Amino acid sequence: MLDVGTSEKLKKGYSKIYLIMEINILESKGNLLKVELVGKTHTLGNAIVNELWNDSETVVAGYNVKHPQISNAILILETKKKNPKKVLVDALKRMDKRYQEFATKFKKIAK
Repeated sequence: MLDVGTSEKLKKGYSKIYLIMEINILESKGNLLKVELVGKTHTLGNAIVNELWNDSETVVAGYNVKHPQISNAILILETKKKNPKKVLVDALKRMDKRYQEFATKFKKIAK
């Protein structure tokens, strides 16, 4: 299991909606990574894949959900040279940063 978020971050002032998700590594060979996003389907799978394509190291990025009510998203990532686990974690960190920026701006205008 790859733990992307931790409750420690919640203590450091992050939003209470901070994403903590379970990721099971199904296959990791060289520059290929296949992971299961437990409890997640199209919404998060699509968002992660879109962010992965912002990294020039990404060669292949996609996901599959056999059935949204009974299965988890399976994400496949292939990179040029960089470790695909690092590329995935970096993408998730960029997504979190953008969420935090959005939340901050929204709080200012929602007053």
